[in-house]
Amino acid sequence: MLTVENISKSFASLMAVKDLSFSVAKSEIFGIVGPDGSGKSTLNRMLAAILKPDKGRILLNGHDVFKNPYTIKEKIAYMPQRFGLYEDLSVEENLYFFGRLFGMSGKRIKQQLPELYAFSRLEPFKKRLAGRLSGGMKQKLGLACCLIHRPELIILDEPTNGVDPISRREFWKILYDLLSRGVTIIVSTAYLDEAERCNTLGLMHRGRFITQGDPLRIKQETGRTMIEIAVKQARQAGKVLKTHYPGVLLKGDIIKTFVKQPSAEKKRIGSLLRAHNMEILSWTTGHPTLEDCFIDIISRRGSSKE
Repeated sequence: MLTVENISKSFASLMAVKDLSFSVAKSEIFGIVGPDGSGKSTLNRMLAAILKPDKGRILLNGHDVFKNPYTIKEKIAYMPQRFGLYEDLSVEENLYFFGRLFGMSGKRIKQQLPELYAFSRLEPFKKRLAGRLSGGMKQKLGLACCLIHRPELIILDEPTNGVDPISRREFWKILYDLLSRGVTIIVSTAYLDEAERCNTLGLMHRGRFITQGDPLRIKQETGRTMIEIAVKQARQAGKVLKTHYPGVLLKGDIIKTFVKQPSAEKKRIGSLLRAHNMEILSWTTGHPTLEDCFIDIISRRGSSKE
């Protein structure tokens, strides 16, 4: 449905997005995952035809989004990190306002409201001012406003940032419901647990995708074994190991790292820690999370030196 071909965008001396290419299939959730400053928001603005790339092109159903932007924008909904709800308007007034922006009649908007209220569960609050809604309810209203004109593609820029865990789960349930209706979703997030819910991922770092694919394939990409080490003085032990293993992670009293040859590396790690009078309590083979793999891929590819 969406094809991105070699796009780049810079701001003065800062290259925000570098020669990026990928595609998104119809009725899938494509996740853009990366830390703050990796280029996620810049990429989303280009996908929404708000920001024009310096080079490359973006095709929606085979049509260049910048050659006929007004026609294309009718098929796209974009929800930025700070969605522009009017806090002095009620829930329903916001829905009518955004519907009219897309040229919808009052009658057509009214026909849409039951469906929008059904998934957002905002009908009991339809007369409440948007400024008096909770963070999770504001995000649901923002999504409802995006959906008022029935777009084919929804672009969401960190929609659950700062939202409580229960509201985050409800928000993702809504996204899955939208998939069943044929809607295509692009969502950026800094939450790696959310990323595992996407069909396809692009792990973004310094304006590029360091890898992309389904979450399971990305986890398997490391081709290495994760070991977890329980050790006394875990913080000091982590500092010692980081000089030899760049991808070391510290989780409480557990040190996690990827190794190629577990038996040989266990001996090496044991020697390193014993040389610093640190006692190993136990070894286990761990189950890597997407976060573990993301950090490992960055450390191995030397992305921090680019």
